[in-house]
Amino acid sequence: MAKNPIFKNDYPPGHLKTLILSYFVDWVIVGLLALGFFLVDKIPPFHRLFSLDNKSISFPHKQYDTIPMSLAAVLVFVLPLILMALVSLLIRRSPYDCHNSMLGLCLAMTLTLMITHVLKVTVGRHRPDFISRCQPMLENGQEPKDPPLGLTSVDVCTQTNAYVFTDGMKSFPSGHTSLSFAGLTFLSCFLAGKLHLFDERGHTYKSFVSIGPMVGAALIGVSRICDYRHHWQDVTVGALIGICCAYFSYRQYYPQLGSPECHKPFSPRIPRPIARKVEVPGSNSQDWARMEGVTVTEANMRQLNSEGLSP
Repeated sequence: MAKNPIFKNDYPPGHLKTLILSYFVDWVIVGLLALGFFLVDKIPPFHRLFSLDNKSISFPHKQYDTIPMSLAAVLVFVLPLILMALVSLLIRRSPYDCHNSMLGLCLAMTLTLMITHVLKVTVGRHRPDFISRCQPMLENGQEPKDPPLGLTSVDVCTQTNAYVFTDGMKSFPSGHTSLSFAGLTFLSCFLAGKLHLFDERGHTYKSFVSIGPMVGAALIGVSRICDYRHHWQDVTVGALIGICCAYFSYRQYYPQLGSPECHKPFSPRIPRPIARKVEVPGSNSQDWARMEGVTVTEANMRQLNSEGLSP
């Protein structure tokens, strides 16, 4: 049997460049979503009125998070990238799989970031520790009271740290939770596909391996409630956003988890002239796809047959 040409570097000249350019639009979208996040993050959140007697926003302000954002980034982004690269390159031996997994994860994370922060600045919900951040005080040094039959504005706040104060109005939804579920749900889908979780053979270990990352995401979300950074509704909605974005992104590049070919990414976007050059002599397109470790759908096969790419 002919060897997989991707490890022999005998693709026609310009093939790698052509393949990379075929995903250029996808990477541009990822970049635009990331840029959009940085722009939205600079927008001041909506200043909603509040009651000084509201116990749900009167919790003490903790200086440090149980799971800081730097550690969360490693757990929900860097670690999945490394694990998926190891599985794709060392076990599956498929650079296409590695590329698609990284692209899908980046899409899931940036899409989640954008949606989460648009909601944060639009809703402007107060965190459970908002009054501690606000440090309300009147000009005469007296503690303010809610006006009769009314609510208080942020004008009574004396907090000098602009970041601490502004961040106190970005409770909904939880960014830690949405990103955790985005990154780790994508990893769960990736592992479930590689293990054929839904092959109807009932291997329990596959379920534990696949669901494990999502359990970690749930623990990160719970820590945000324990730190008085978020209400339970913030964490719940954040989890839903992350899960939806992760599955949406995964399905852009991989078959559904119930597919017999769920361990393979969709076929690479090689232009037709290049596909003719890299076709393995004496084999059909299905054989080539198996060697490359990718999935060829019925629609792909019909197109290949119409173009004369399979014997």
